[in-house]
Amino acid sequence: MNRFQRVRDNLKKAYDSGRDSVRLTRADEAPAREGYDNDEFLPPAPEPEVVHGSIASKDDAEVPHSLRIAAAWSWRLIVVGVIGWVVLRVIGTVSVVVVPLAIALLLSALFGPAVGWLLRMRLPRSLATFLVMVGGIAAVAGTLTLVVNQFIAGVPKLTENASAGVRQIQQWARTGPLHLSDAQVDQAIDSGQEWINSNTASLTSTGIATVATIAELVTGLLLVIFATFFFLRDGRKIWRFIVRLFPVNARWSLADAGDASWATLGSYVRATVLVAFIDALGIGLALTILEVEFAFPLAALVFLGAFIPIVGASVSGAVAVLVALVDEGWVVALITFGAVILVQQVEGHVLQPLIMGRAVAIHPLAVIIGIACGVVLAGIIGALVSVPLIAVLNTGVRRLSRRRPEIPPDAVVVTASSNA
Repeated sequence: MNRFQRVRDNLKKAYDSGRDSVRLTRADEAPAREGYDNDEFLPPAPEPEVVHGSIASKDDAEVPHSLRIAAAWSWRLIVVGVIGWVVLRVIGTVSVVVVPLAIALLLSALFGPAVGWLLRMRLPRSLATFLVMVGGIAAVAGTLTLVVNQFIAGVPKLTENASAGVRQIQQWARTGPLHLSDAQVDQAIDSGQEWINSNTASLTSTGIATVATIAELVTGLLLVIFATFFFLRDGRKIWRFIVRLFPVNARWSLADAGDASWATLGSYVRATVLVAFIDALGIGLALTILEVEFAFPLAALVFLGAFIPIVGASVSGAVAVLVALVDEGWVVALITFGAVILVQQVEGHVLQPLIMGRAVAIHPLAVIIGIACGVVLAGIIGALVSVPLIAVLNTGVRRLSRRRPEIPPDAVVVTASSNA
């Protein structure tokens, strides 16, 4: 019992000494306030410091989380914008090369199935490509020849009708609700002639500048022909070479996205050609039945305008209506206008959804914005290339954003054996 009593006494002494030391520590840390000596005014214990994994310094912890996220997005968007601006500047500098290559890609997507069909007939790839290129060039040359011949044959009659239309306008200005005098009409005509004479220098300089660009047009045409030939013959090899330049882990996803994008481009170009042909056939038949001059050239213009969605069809249709007005009068012009509206409605509500399909369906707002940006950046060529570029990027980005790309059925899966 004595030993147990000594152990209890030692524990009590240790407890008392620890309690005294705690009281002394609290007394030292207590604030010096007059009239208060209890513990309720002791400074609060410091809150534990929370450090986020993305915070580089303690000062960043004072910035709200939403502001940090906004700042992170902002500087990344600035970097992307600067890189995009540099890319556009480079493309603008070498546009003489970039534009023909873009046209060559579109032509390659159009003529690719024809080359594949000839290859299935056991023809060499170079010969098949050559035959398709010769056929395409012959079709374009024949169409241009017919357009030029019909235009030359119809210019005199159109000029005579235009002069008669001007005389009718002058007569209407005298006898119509305006009741202009002969002197006022003559003054208006003289003002128009003076404007033409004063702007002759600028018009002449524009013509000279146009002549100066003939060399660039010829160079671009030759580049289109050669690039289309090699894209059709060696396109798969060129794409494989480009894919091998990327890291191994990214090659499969990039190749899959590229194949899907190329399929989308081919579908878009072939569907656009079919829709354009149907539009040109419908409006051309209407102009032929109404005996309007330049029926074939106007149909060709409608065909080319259909490659620029929404805008191109409207502009080419307006030109057809204007020619019908000058050539046959306002009654035929109204009938032509109705035919153009009918063809465009059939195109927008039947042909586009049926032929294009969901694979290359793009929202009309994206089409309008793309065409506007293309016109600002590269003119008519930009408007022509913008929509297929949007379709290709849409397909490519969707394929790259997938978590697990589809494995082709002919792929061989290699696994590590247990004995290795």
